[in-house]
Amino acid sequence: MNKRLFKSLLLIFSMVATMICFPGLATSEVSGNNILTLQIPCQEGKKVYAFIGGEQYPLGVVLSVPSTTRWPSYTASKWGLKDTVCATAVNAIHLLVNLENDRGRTVSILPYGTYAPASGQNAFFALSGKPGTGLFGAFSPTVGSSCSVISSEGNTRHLPRDGLFQPDETLVITSDLNFQAFLIDIENRPGGRVMFWNDHGLSIIGRVIRPVRGVGRFGGTQFQDPGRIRANHTGVIDISTSPQGSTGGFQILPLIHARSVEMKNAWELTQWMIVASPGGLARISGKAPLFSSLLKPGTANNEQLRDIWNSYLGRSLVLCRQNGNKWISLPVRVGRNDLALSEITHFRIYIPLYYEPLSQ
Repeated sequence: MNKRLFKSLLLIFSMVATMICFPGLATSEVSGNNILTLQIPCQEGKKVYAFIGGEQYPLGVVLSVPSTTRWPSYTASKWGLKDTVCATAVNAIHLLVNLENDRGRTVSILPYGTYAPASGQNAFFALSGKPGTGLFGAFSPTVGSSCSVISSEGNTRHLPRDGLFQPDETLVITSDLNFQAFLIDIENRPGGRVMFWNDHGLSIIGRVIRPVRGVGRFGGTQFQDPGRIRANHTGVIDISTSPQGSTGGFQILPLIHARSVEMKNAWELTQWMIVASPGGLARISGKAPLFSSLLKPGTANNEQLRDIWNSYLGRSLVLCRQNGNKWISLPVRVGRNDLALSEITHFRIYIPLYYEPLSQ
C-alpha cells in the first residue's frame, strides 16, 4: 500500500468513525503550529496554562511546589535525556533533572490527592484537577519533551538539582504535536513483528521476545478507559484493560529493562510483553516510536479541544485481533488474570494524532 493511499484510507476511516460516534460535529481548519507549551508557575495558588497555536487553555492551579528531587529514581529514568520529560501518565509526569552514577534524578508533577511511587517524598508539584484529564490527559506532554525554568526577568536555567524552584520562576515544558505517525502493529507471539506506520510508509522496528498473556493490577489504570494508554516512559508502554475505577492492564517493555532487577517478574509472569530491536542489538529504550516522542494518555472522553482532530484523534486507542480474526476493541479485563489475553494474536496502537492527516 503506497503512502498516499494509506493516508487517504486513514482519513476516510477517521471521518466516518467521528460522524458515527459524534454526529453533528463539523470539521475545522488547522490553526496554529504543532507545538504544545505548558507553563507551571513555581508558586502555590498560581494558574497553570497550556498553549497551542496561539490559544490558551487553563489547567488548574499549583497546590504545592517540590522542595527536593528524587535520587536514585526508577531504573528506566536513566534512558531519558537531561531536562526532558522521562515519563507521562494519567496520574504522574516525571522530569529527568540529571543522570548521576548511572541513575536518574527526577522531579515530578502529580494531580492533587493521588500517589505515584516513582515521585518520591516532597519531590513533586501537586496540581488541582483530576487524573486522566488536562495536564494528565489532552495536554499531557510526550516523553522527550524539553523542560526549562524561566524567571520573571526572562532568565533561563536547567531543572534544579536540589529541587528548589523560586517563586518568581515558571517551569516550561515544550512538546511537538504529532501529525505524521499513525499506528503500531504488534504480532503477539515469540518472534512477532513490531511494525510502525508513518508518512514514509511501513517499517519493522522490533521483534517480540516474549508475548503477553495476562493482565494485572497496575496502579493508575483506574484513571484510564480500557483500550487506552495509561502511561509511557523510556522503558514501558502501560495499557489499561479496565474501566475507570477498577485496575487492570498490561505492559510492554524493551529487552534491556526486562533484564533489570526490578523487572525480573516479567520473565515469570504473563502480564508483560518484552520487545527488542529487529536484530536484538540496537537499544530501543528511550527511543521513538515506542518509548519516546509519540505515545501518551491523550484526550479524555469529556475533553473538547479546538477541532475534531485534536479532540478525538488525540486519544490513544488500542485494538486487537483474537486468533487472527478481524480487529476489535480490546476486551475489558479487571484485576489479575494470567490468561485474560491468551487468545490475542495481534495488537494495534493508534498514535495520538493532532491534525487532519492530509492537511500538512
